[in-house]
Amino acid sequence: MLSSVFLTATNHLLGQSGWARQRLLPHAGQTARLALPPLTRIDFSVAAEGYLAEWSGEGEPEVSLRLALSELPQLLGSGLASAMRHVRIEGNAEFAEALGFVFRHLRWDAEEDLARVFGDIAAHRMVEGGRQVVEGGKRSLERAGENLAEYLTEEADLLLPRSALPPFVHEVIALRDDVARLDKRLAKLERRR
Repeated sequence: MLSSVFLTATNHLLGQSGWARQRLLPHAGQTARLALPPLTRIDFSVAAEGYLAEWSGEGEPEVSLRLALSELPQLLGSGLASAMRHVRIEGNAEFAEALGFVFRHLRWDAEEDLARVFGDIAAHRMVEGGRQVVEGGKRSLERAGENLAEYLTEEADLLLPRSALPPFVHEVIALRDDVARLDKRLAKLERRR
């Protein structure tokens, strides 16, 4: 189930990205395994056209990509490029580099898919509207964080405001120096005894 979803989605993205298929073409016939321990593993190969195909061979694949299950939400939330930073890739160096590059740079062209159903203008407006909603959500989260920080520093006095840090640092340095001088005096007094 997960294997067919992965292959279908990836092949759809590859269909929108000719450069990615060109990058994979020299590796046609080579095999790879995407492991999501302990859940599942997805075995695939590169087809002659640069798309991915299901592979059910007996031997070991030429490249192994391992992604911890804990990183899967990041893949869903922030995309392949972000998740690929956490993938361990082993095996044939050239093929591994090609797969890593393709997976890091594949992007979904939502506007192209929506245009097939709704037309170019409506698709463009939907995508722009979606971007504005996402950006508005990010700005709202930033403002909420700033408001929380202001409340914790100014009203609840649970955090130290930035303006209070330099004097506090100077006081800590002065205290450290005073303790060091006191320690030297005590050592000097003990030697006199």
